[in-house]
Amino acid sequence: MEVLHNLVLGFGTAFKPLYLAYALLGAVFGTITGILPGLGPIGAMSILLSFTLYLDATGAMILFAGIYYGAMYGGASTSILLNIPGEAASVVTCIDGYQMGKKGRAGAALTVAAVGSFIAGTISVIGLTLAAPTLSGFALRFGPPEFLAIGVSGLVILVRLSGGSSVKSIIMVLVGLALATVGIDPIGGMERFTFGVYELSQGIDLVPVAMGLFGIAEVLYAARHSEERLKPIDIRMRELLPTLSEWRRSTAPIFRGSTLGFIIGLIPGPSHVISTFVSYFVEKKLSKHPEEFGKGAIEGVAGPEAANNAAVGGAYVPLLALGLPFTPALAVVLGALLLHGVTPGPNLIKQKPELFWALIASMYIGNMMLLVLNLPLVKIFVSILKVPRKLLLPLIAVVCLVGVYSIGSSYMDLVVLAVLGIAGYALRGIGYEPAPLVLALVLGPLIETSLRQSLKITRGDIGPIIFRPICISVYCTVLIFFAAPYVLRLFKGRRRPITA
Repeated sequence: MEVLHNLVLGFGTAFKPLYLAYALLGAVFGTITGILPGLGPIGAMSILLSFTLYLDATGAMILFAGIYYGAMYGGASTSILLNIPGEAASVVTCIDGYQMGKKGRAGAALTVAAVGSFIAGTISVIGLTLAAPTLSGFALRFGPPEFLAIGVSGLVILVRLSGGSSVKSIIMVLVGLALATVGIDPIGGMERFTFGVYELSQGIDLVPVAMGLFGIAEVLYAARHSEERLKPIDIRMRELLPTLSEWRRSTAPIFRGSTLGFIIGLIPGPSHVISTFVSYFVEKKLSKHPEEFGKGAIEGVAGPEAANNAAVGGAYVPLLALGLPFTPALAVVLGALLLHGVTPGPNLIKQKPELFWALIASMYIGNMMLLVLNLPLVKIFVSILKVPRKLLLPLIAVVCLVGVYSIGSSYMDLVVLAVLGIAGYALRGIGYEPAPLVLALVLGPLIETSLRQSLKITRGDIGPIIFRPICISVYCTVLIFFAAPYVLRLFKGRRRPITA
């Protein structure tokens, strides 16, 4: 009953005209972000991070939440109509969504994707509503060793799940941890790695790093590629209604994808991307007609689209309950909270209940807004891709520069922005993913402080830090996570029959 009471209070706040405007703005901007290839929610949030200083903390969180799940919606449109994944999580949707479009069923695919996303978003918000307060209460038992275990395990799992080369991911994590040590020692209070530059004594801020790696780098990358004329598949309003058979085939995948997405969202790493692949393979495995996958199976659209939206709600749980961002986008959300003097974690719900419950309520409202907006206006949103890059890219670059300088009026922030923008462009060219660097930069201070505090508490004894009940549970879970695939592979190898 207490949850329902708090949720009612949250809706009372979220229904204020100003917050409704933020939710609508976030939903629209997020949809546009999802449609524009490469930018994604991380780039959009990074660009707008400095401008949230002109909002209150609740408004900033509502705006960013709208951008996050709006981008999940928007990526489906270009995947189905153009075979272009506007957002990384929409790659899987291209496989069957575009094939449905070529068969004249693009409208049905868009409707199923939108309805599936709405249902998944609603289910994940319900899960967030129930899980975050419970986990927050449990987290009050956490001390430095427990936060150290979660921070280290988060980075380790991130390396495993980030995709591509694990060695490259480890290098990015180490670079991020190194950058996190620049500035004032949090325990001793002395300067370190500043090389005599006074501006570096404040440390390297997340805002210019995120804007450089995901904003400026994307501008440089997009500027290098020649423009192509895009011809989206044409659809009419009457074609948006799926057949009864398509609805029937989509229902179970939507609910399965919602459940999978929320659970995977609790895991560190690009959960919204991983969840789509897991959902797609699950649906293909369970389907009575697996031969249709890749040729326009409606299940291949419904499941993954539900999964990537549900993963958003799941990813918010560790951020709000523990103060730990497990995805790069939520690292930027954490940055916005810190800019407003709000520290997420176990005490957030008690200290800032109006912010937490208004955010939850706005997610319900925002999902409804997206459902109403996306289908009727899909042609308008897709037409944004026709805006010439020579107009769009300079505008994004200027917004990044103004945004970074407006926070601290520091030339060093502009230097960091430029250096990491060029570095991000170069890293992308040689196959390095910058997301682990951003998460390591955010989690680095927590890991360092927790480790040093733990060693002071135990007087240098490592045993109590590792073998406390919660710590050993976390480390064992990570060990099982890594060992399970090899054990299963070995088990299957032994069971394989020997042929003569």
